[in-house]
Amino acid sequence: MIKLNYMLTLLLFLAVSTSSFASFPVERTTEATTDQEIVDQENSEETTFTSPAAAVAAKSKGIALLLWWFIGFLAAHRWYAGTPVWASVVFIITGGGLGVWWLIDGIRIMTGDMDADGGWQRDFF
Repeated sequence: MIKLNYMLTLLLFLAVSTSSFASFPVERTTEATTDQEIVDQENSEETTFTSPAAAVAAKSKGIALLLWWFIGFLAAHRWYAGTPVWASVVFIITGGGLGVWWLIDGIRIMTGDMDADGGWQRDFF
C-alpha cells in the first residue's frame, strides 16, 4: 500500500511538472517609450524591458572564447554562437580553413564582431 502511495505521488508530480512549462511563444524583448502629456524633449528617454528569457538567450563572449581556444577545431564556438549548420560543417571539414578561419573567429569573438543568436551579454562572462 505504501509503495502504491509513493508511486501515485511520483506520477502526479511528473504529470504536473511536465505540463507547467510554457507551450506558447515568448516575446524576447519589448521596447517602450515613456509617453506623458508633458514631455521634456531634453529628458525624454527610451526604456527597454527585457524578459528573463531574453537575458538567458544572450551569449557570453567568455564562454565562446573558451570554446574557441579548447575545442575550436570542432567549431564549438560557432555552434554556441548559432552559426548556420552548413558553415560549421565546412569549418570542421577544412580544419578551420587550415587554421586561418579559426584565428579570425578568435579575433571576431574578442572584438564582438561575430554575430550570435540572442546577442552578446554586456559582461565578458
